[in-house]
Amino acid sequence: MKAKDEIFPVEVYAGSIWDVEMVKSLLENAEIETFLQDENTGTLAPWYTAGGGAGSIKVVVSNLDFEKARLIIEEYENNEKK
Repeated sequence: MKAKDEIFPVEVYAGSIWDVEMVKSLLENAEIETFLQDENTGTLAPWYTAGGGAGSIKVVVSNLDFEKARLIIEEYENNEKK
């Protein structure tokens, strides 16, 4: 069980290398530190990555930044649908 004031990583987005890099850039512009998980698979075998599926690349942030990151990602996804 996590303590209330404990800091831990949280996955906020998963997708192809293109989408992940866009989200990562948006988050970093908002001063949210990020790191990518499973980036090598997406770079070496991009045909294997599917948004949120097997082999997707993940964007991870601190739990302290989760809410702010979620709002930015929601806006990005809404703009992508237009």
